[in-house]
Amino acid sequence: MAATSMDQLVSLCKRRGFIFQNADIYGGLQGVYDYGPLGVELKNNLKAAWWRAMVYERDDVEGLDAAILTNQKVLHYSGHEDTFSDPMTDCRKCKGRFRADHIKDGKCPNCGSTDLTEPRPFNLMFKTAIGPVDDGSSFGYLRPETAQAIFTQFKNVVDSTSRKLPFGIAQIGKSFRNEITPRNFIFRVREFEQAELEYFVAPGEDEKWHEIWKEERIKWWEEQGLKRENINIYTTPKDDLAHYAKACYDIEYQFPHGMEELEGIANRTDYDLGNHTKAQDEMNLTSHCHANSDSTQKLCIMDDSNKWVVPFVIEPSMGVDRGVLAVMTEAYTEEDLGEGNSRIVLKLKKHLAPIKVAVIPLKKNNEQIMAKCHEIKKNLLKLGIGRVALENTGNIGKAYRRHDEIGTPICITVDFETIEQQPESVTIRDRDTMEQHRVNIADLAAYLRDYFLA
Repeated sequence: MAATSMDQLVSLCKRRGFIFQNADIYGGLQGVYDYGPLGVELKNNLKAAWWRAMVYERDDVEGLDAAILTNQKVLHYSGHEDTFSDPMTDCRKCKGRFRADHIKDGKCPNCGSTDLTEPRPFNLMFKTAIGPVDDGSSFGYLRPETAQAIFTQFKNVVDSTSRKLPFGIAQIGKSFRNEITPRNFIFRVREFEQAELEYFVAPGEDEKWHEIWKEERIKWWEEQGLKRENINIYTTPKDDLAHYAKACYDIEYQFPHGMEELEGIANRTDYDLGNHTKAQDEMNLTSHCHANSDSTQKLCIMDDSNKWVVPFVIEPSMGVDRGVLAVMTEAYTEEDLGEGNSRIVLKLKKHLAPIKVAVIPLKKNNEQIMAKCHEIKKNLLKLGIGRVALENTGNIGKAYRRHDEIGTPICITVDFETIEQQPESVTIRDRDTMEQHRVNIADLAAYLRDYFLA
């Protein structure tokens, strides 16, 4: 099978309601996308799988949902105001603007001109006025990452949960970066969602935990359906590390446009908590962490020796939108069925599928069949397996093809035999194999519970 192209994915996403260009009727807003009826389900399912793995299945992680608007001081002391920028170059001929590291051979990627400006810093953060008067004196930022709120709330989480090292704080949420050149569909955008874990460890144990989390995250991505041969681990050279990082692994995936970063796993050392603690000291709100400190503001924790320490941090940071793009790329399949027939099937893992079960009447608008369809759907919803759809199109073949294309694992057909014979039964169709068999309605709940929840 040929590799999935970006054009195939973009076409599927618009045609079937996964992802739309934002403000499309006005020509769109570059680097901003909206998730449609099926896309929001897929995205929520991916986030739920991450949250389950990071928080519910572990005994050492707490959750957080922090504000998007960010105090200027937070991003000043975190180093973002000074360092969170990309070098930017303009083409004097076509007026295009590009990141300097995307320029090859000194030529404009648009028109090929060599008449380019010298690279200059371009701050990636969105700045916004706070308060009724926009006089420049009161401002904040839309957060460029979800991590900083975890660091500034570190003490509140520790005090309210009595956590000891090692432990983590997890968060999923929107971040904003004023990208110079958004590109490759939802891969690089200006408004995106992150799923980040800040895992706090004792100083000296950071390198061990960095390796542990690398292996954990590779395993998780494989559980979401990504093949290991499409994953690469890239070790970031020291000269390319972020300002806060001691070391970083990138989990890269073979996207349609090439092998690029899906998730970063950084060793942030004590950079963030240390800087915010120093900031409190500068503002006379606290003193540095030490054994005799009675400050109520120190961003520290007691170790096993009852000494105050600033913990080191390991950060697995996943791009949710890139995750959606990756699982769709992996799942997209075009199959030749012979005799000139083919189908597109989205072979998503069943826990990620936007619609888990489609209930399909064999005859459109037949009162008895439709009543049974509604009854089956109502009972299946009680299982808590996810979204159950009723597909009343009247064409069973087209219904099957549609649900193949959007990744629905199971279709249930209600026909005349269902309402005329005892015991009542329905036809179950499997998405991947297209095999069909009869199941008694009385056994349907147990069948699907075993299929989805086992």
